[in-house]
Amino acid sequence: MAHNTPGPEGNYDPAGSTQMFRAFVDDGAPRRRQEPPARSGPRVGLIAGVVLAIVVVAAVAWLALG
Repeated sequence: MAHNTPGPEGNYDPAGSTQMFRAFVDDGAPRRRQEPPARSGPRVGLIAGVVLAIVVVAAVAWLALG
């Protein structure tokens, strides 16, 4: 069971109840709005993967037909 009484320093444990903890967290630093990352087109990794897949398929086809 949590003890919500002040300690020797006069501090209380905000984790004693959910409501007190939320009030403690909300009193902290102001929240910054997080913006989604900007998408400037296809990702480089996706393009590299597609190119690699095409090269592998072409190499297998060349070896099979050669």
